[in-house]
Amino acid sequence: MTNFRARGAYTALVTPFLAAGDQAVDWPAFERLIEAQVFAGVAGVVPCGTTGESPTLSDDEQAEVVARTVKLARGRVEVVAGCGGSSTAKAAGLARKAEAAGASAVMVVVPYYNRPTQEGLVRHYVHIAQSISLPLVVYNIPGRSAVDLSLDSLARIADACSNVVAVKEATGNVLRGQEISRRFGDRLHVLSGDDALTLAMLSVGATGVISVASNVRPRAVARVIELWNEGRCGEALLLHRRLLPVYEAMFCEANPGPAKYVLASEGMMGNELRLPMTPVMEASGARISGIMQAFDAAGALP
Repeated sequence: MTNFRARGAYTALVTPFLAAGDQAVDWPAFERLIEAQVFAGVAGVVPCGTTGESPTLSDDEQAEVVARTVKLARGRVEVVAGCGGSSTAKAAGLARKAEAAGASAVMVVVPYYNRPTQEGLVRHYVHIAQSISLPLVVYNIPGRSAVDLSLDSLARIADACSNVVAVKEATGNVLRGQEISRRFGDRLHVLSGDDALTLAMLSVGATGVISVASNVRPRAVARVIELWNEGRCGEALLLHRRLLPVYEAMFCEANPGPAKYVLASEGMMGNELRLPMTPVMEASGARISGIMQAFDAAGALP
């Protein structure tokens, strides 16, 4: 396996699209985004997660996004390739392509819509994990997948597959994250899946976050975790509180609309999303702009 640390801030990358024609991936904008993330000091990037509008990407596009991310990262940050979906065979195929491209790890979301049983979930993850040698991050988000991976099922998966090394916990329940840390200890890392809960999750054993907000303010998101790890907990709390309106703004409409709005307003990329996702409404855009301006006006980071 690779030396995947599962520690720090990982950015769930948006995927920039061109406005014309079939909305092809905007590769120059994608390169700018990755360079900004590397410069800001994030631990890693996560292409082709749902923030990257992966359900709208073809298999070939998804494979190319991952391959280009690895090439652009050049080993400076870890690359955790999103490889989830409602078909086990398709997800396993994407994971194998990510491994061939040189990804550091893969992230596999709980299958959405089809609501498999716990037995189906266990078999899903075991099949994918045994298809590759890369570390695998389980992504549990019952609010979107409509099914919750139980801790007993997670234990079965971890027992069967040594390369299942972390959980992106997006249940919105800090107690759940705490219980994973208590039950599995160092066997499984916990990564917060909710920006607003990152500090709380760190306090009960999480080691990092897979963040939407770090698309737009990566240095600040990474700095919260750095301050916490340095023992400067009061400063970490102050910066976390300062970021709370930004976190809220990123979900005032469906993700990744708000993040793309900010990146477009700052010249990073166009404000293009693939249907059924649409750009944020004018009123939301004005609100988001005000929040970002207020954050920036508050001054330098600690």
